[in-house]
Amino acid sequence: MCLHTGSQAFSFLILVYFVETVAGVNWTQCFADIRANANATQNLGGLLNGNGDPVSNVADATAISYSLCTSFCGTGEDFSVSVFSQGFSSWLLPYLALISQLPFGAQYRLDNLMSAVLTVGSPVLAGYSLFITLLNSRWINRRFRQSVDYPNSRFAVSIISSLQQVPLTLHSDRTRFASLVVLPENDSWWKYFSELVDYTHTWSIASATSTAWVVVAYILSIANSPSDTYVNFAQAGGEATSSMWLWLISIVVGWLQLSPKCDFNRLQAAYDRADRYTRTDAPVAPLPASAQRALTITAQEEDVISPDELLTPPVFNYSRSLQWAYIAETIFQVFKAASKKAQSRITVKGSEWVSESGDMAIHPDNRRGTPDQIRAYCTQPAHPSHWAPGVFTRMALASCASLALQWGTVGGAFIVEWFTPTTGMGCRSLGYLLYGVVSTLIWMMFLISSILAHYSAAYSNRESLSARVSLSFSHLLRRMGKLLAIANSLWVILTCILQYSGFYDTCFCNSSMISRGNAAAYVTIVETTAQAALAKAAWIGALFLACTTASAFVALVSLLLDTLPT
Repeated sequence: MCLHTGSQAFSFLILVYFVETVAGVNWTQCFADIRANANATQNLGGLLNGNGDPVSNVADATAISYSLCTSFCGTGEDFSVSVFSQGFSSWLLPYLALISQLPFGAQYRLDNLMSAVLTVGSPVLAGYSLFITLLNSRWINRRFRQSVDYPNSRFAVSIISSLQQVPLTLHSDRTRFASLVVLPENDSWWKYFSELVDYTHTWSIASATSTAWVVVAYILSIANSPSDTYVNFAQAGGEATSSMWLWLISIVVGWLQLSPKCDFNRLQAAYDRADRYTRTDAPVAPLPASAQRALTITAQEEDVISPDELLTPPVFNYSRSLQWAYIAETIFQVFKAASKKAQSRITVKGSEWVSESGDMAIHPDNRRGTPDQIRAYCTQPAHPSHWAPGVFTRMALASCASLALQWGTVGGAFIVEWFTPTTGMGCRSLGYLLYGVVSTLIWMMFLISSILAHYSAAYSNRESLSARVSLSFSHLLRRMGKLLAIANSLWVILTCILQYSGFYDTCFCNSSMISRGNAAAYVTIVETTAQAALAKAAWIGALFLACTTASAFVALVSLLLDTLPT
């Protein structure tokens, strides 16, 4: 721990050293000196207009070539603590504080930290996990509502939907789960467990205050932006970084609306309390807890394909969604089989149907029988596929929504920097592009990892060579994805700090050297009317893109929430 802290301190000192090393030049003064030298020597070499073309008159010069910049202006602007602190506190700090409002709930703090790192390192993954959770809940609710009319089905769909943050599994002896569904003595388990997991992690004073702080700070900073000049790299950088982080508001608000059940200790306690109410055959005496668990919500690492399935923070739902969908479909088929038999007035024991009395939809005598009779009663016409119906469609929809959220916000930041004179790819725009590309790559690695893991899970003994290879590749992708997420989360924070500190305010970065090359790169000192108009249009467009994308994501989540089980 001391070594880790020491290394962080050393890295910070190095960063401060470099920031202060690059300092030392005032751009306005440098440009004035260059023009004075050109007037004195009548050498106009390196003096350019707004388009990067040579000028014939010193008065027409508004930009300088990269080579002239490095010769006269050195490396960068003076470092200002006040400018840095203002940019950091106004543009970045509110978003860093908002991370605390993400849903966590893991058993160990390190897993909570990793969930925050994955969210910041890959907004696409965070958006995907949120949206696939929402779509899965809607899917299973629709399945039950359309095809099942059986006692406890309403409680069942609520429980299944709430347990997407745990490794949901069924006992290998399916008679146990069939008994949980059919026997009237288990009605209390369904009702009690549904009530216990029906808690909400939604808006609180802290979450509302943090979200409002970010929104108000963003609005005020935008309103305070200059409307007549866009060559100010510090100002453009602040607006760009703030737009880039807008996706975090959508993710936090989305989870607050969805209210995932991700508190490990609370879920475990609820399950243990409800487990006392289960029976597996006609009731004589309560069964021991070890014999009752037809449905489990916890597992050991060797019992799951991916260790991420054990982690309850909902950003890890990507790893559980396929297995959860398979289990949910299996549960649905058991309820559907029992519902069809009941609608045909067929009893578990095969005896004469007892008519309903009072408020009971199905008389309890119609639901009692031996374990063999219960198993036969819930026998499914065909074993469900390992891939639940519509799972790839839901994955595609969740992918599109999450990709749109990230690239609408990060893309907006990229557009601001690209069209800030000098137009083109510079250090700032490249930083945003790298963040977005790596974030997308991380999501792809985790998504492929989950597909390969689920594929290998179909082979229980891993006797297939393809299953073993898929599992190994899945583990490799997951580990590489986490390493990239750690690096990308550090990078996005570092690139913001570098902007506020003036580290990017150099001849190399301001000349868009990366896209223009050494021969065509130039630094704009005084923007022209045309440049200002183009930058203003791009800035407004990027602002509209980022805000619309973030708002549309939240609105879409809100729109789809009305079909969730209640």
